[in-house]
Amino acid sequence: MSNSNSLTDAQPDTPGDNQDAPEALRIEKLVYGGAGLGRLQTRVVLLPKVAPGDLVEIEPFEGKAKFIEGKVKRLVEPSPDRVAAPCAHFDLCGGCDYQQLPYDKQLHWKREIVAELFSRAKLKLDVDVQTLSGEPLGYRNRSQFHFHDGRVGFRQEASHKLVPVQSCPISSPKINEVLTLLNRISKDHRFPKFLKSLEVFTNETDVQFNVVETNAPIAKHFFEWLAHEVPGVKDGAIPYTAAGYEWKVSYRSFFQVNRFLIDAMTALTVKDAAGAHVIDLYAGVGLFTLPLSKQFDRVTAVESGKVAMYDLEANSKRYGVENVRIVQANVDAYLTDLQEAPDLIVADPPRSGLGKVAVEQLARVKAPEVRIVSCDPSTLVRDLAVLLSAGYRVEEMTLIDLFPQTYHIETLTKLRLG
Repeated sequence: MSNSNSLTDAQPDTPGDNQDAPEALRIEKLVYGGAGLGRLQTRVVLLPKVAPGDLVEIEPFEGKAKFIEGKVKRLVEPSPDRVAAPCAHFDLCGGCDYQQLPYDKQLHWKREIVAELFSRAKLKLDVDVQTLSGEPLGYRNRSQFHFHDGRVGFRQEASHKLVPVQSCPISSPKINEVLTLLNRISKDHRFPKFLKSLEVFTNETDVQFNVVETNAPIAKHFFEWLAHEVPGVKDGAIPYTAAGYEWKVSYRSFFQVNRFLIDAMTALTVKDAAGAHVIDLYAGVGLFTLPLSKQFDRVTAVESGKVAMYDLEANSKRYGVENVRIVQANVDAYLTDLQEAPDLIVADPPRSGLGKVAVEQLARVKAPEVRIVSCDPSTLVRDLAVLLSAGYRVEEMTLIDLFPQTYHIETLTKLRLG
């Protein structure tokens, strides 16, 4: 439960009190990025960690001409949807945005945000957005921790200030076990004070540490010490069982973070896909490549990262997959040189989306079907505008909630030409 002086647990005034105060406003809806939107006279106000229906007073502010980014000074009247956050650090920590809402309401507003982004871009979405969701807590298999003066935690919202934490409700049991140990050993004189950020990845048995930020090189004996203190630490790749395979996942190779939804997400992405040739763009360690190899005569897997490509090669070899051609290349360059359209193109781009070159080349190649796994609906809408104008239509769209309690939105969009 949150601290007693937090917004989540604040005791509201008697309903109706101060409603005429000039700084009081009602939260109308959530917008992409985690904020709630209200209106103060002629200007839009964006506030963090509020619930639609909240009546709040805001701190004194300086805003732009048409909108204001502010902070809540006082909760005057809570939304009927508001609940107590499951994390004591929610009000300060920058990791989560929606713990003030029950999970069904989080999903509702994420669907509304997707629809609004389409509307604002003047794109027609003629299909209902389906939802694929799992457990809303304990789902993360990868978490990044920061260190300062012997303390461990996350960064404060919109700040580099550390929020010390003892546990994280959205992280898996093994990550929380590691966090408990990091809280102990970070106070040890052997712990390097110049280490600023460390990422933990786990399959719930093995643990992989990735240094994210440091002010000096980290000596090998530090990792040997970690391996002695933390059960399950592996030097290098760890195996991760998901979607019917055991994947080799090396240091810094990308892998999906929601341990509860990897199987269902993979199955949905490759569902009802078959033919002579499929291209898997941004293939990573092969999460879609290997299942697709059972459904197509040929698979071309395109991955620019050398480490991920080596993992993909190892994973293909482990299962004796012989109909996959692995291409280490930049996606823009690969598509520019592509002359023959495959039956299907699957793309799982980074948060920046496909981008101008890739999406224009997809429009040129005109594969009969394109499936896009997107982790940012704003860049997805930008990319879809080009593909829809080139003759594609949205056949199916699914919100895959890989990041409960946060504003992040993952979607699978299935497009068909004509």
